[in-house]
Amino acid sequence: MKTQTTGRLVGKTALISGGAGGCGRSAAELFAHEGARVAIVDLPHSDGEALAAKIREAGYEAVFAAADVSNEEEVGHAVNAAVEALGPITVLFNHAGSLIVKPFLETTAAEWDRLMAVNVRSMFLMTRAVLPGMIAAGGGAIVCTSSISAVAATPGEVLYDTTKGACHMFARAIAVEYRDRNIRCNAVCPGFIKTAHGERELELLTGIGVDVSESAIAAQQGRMCRPDEVARAALFLASDEASFISGTHLFVDNGFTAI
Repeated sequence: MKTQTTGRLVGKTALISGGAGGCGRSAAELFAHEGARVAIVDLPHSDGEALAAKIREAGYEAVFAAADVSNEEEVGHAVNAAVEALGPITVLFNHAGSLIVKPFLETTAAEWDRLMAVNVRSMFLMTRAVLPGMIAAGGGAIVCTSSISAVAATPGEVLYDTTKGACHMFARAIAVEYRDRNIRCNAVCPGFIKTAHGERELELLTGIGVDVSESAIAAQQGRMCRPDEVARAALFLASDEASFISGTHLFVDNGFTAI
């Protein structure tokens, strides 16, 4: 992992929620490679500790803080642990999320509440916990994982689509409110991704009769998106190269939303 680097995050401390797998894992490794001190926040039974150890073995700084990111107390403890180990957080990647796929009339209020908690409440809790220290440190960048689903609905994904619409506006509203405190906030919006989460989504959609066959994906976005492609988009938004970019939605979908 320790190869040529451009040092785009040197001097920064990055916290990545949902950082133990998929695109979050790719981001943790990439951010560390680009010079950031990395705090991975994920569930206790995740691969977060092993990933942090792997990053440290490669010569970088990384810690793991276990938390259910929908739980206010656990989020507070995780952020405090990250700051104590690595210093003030100046990059926050709100990536944690989950998925429910089923016909709308078969969904339950409990499923609605749980998905809102993981996909939306987590961003609120994490950003609220990190923001005071980020402001005190002189500013920073926040990236939230939204989706094509914020603007392009899919049958069987009413709950998921709604959470991503909320993510879209959360990122924009934080950007507007804290612009003059040197805080930037943007959303990265992937199409269908080749991760365990993405493969599960395809299986569930197929199960309810939605065509997400290889030919359908090819027509919509050419191919499945790789997790490193999402991580690189997040890296750009987190870096000083995006210093005048805030309140925007960066689609990583190879034209899906342009068709």
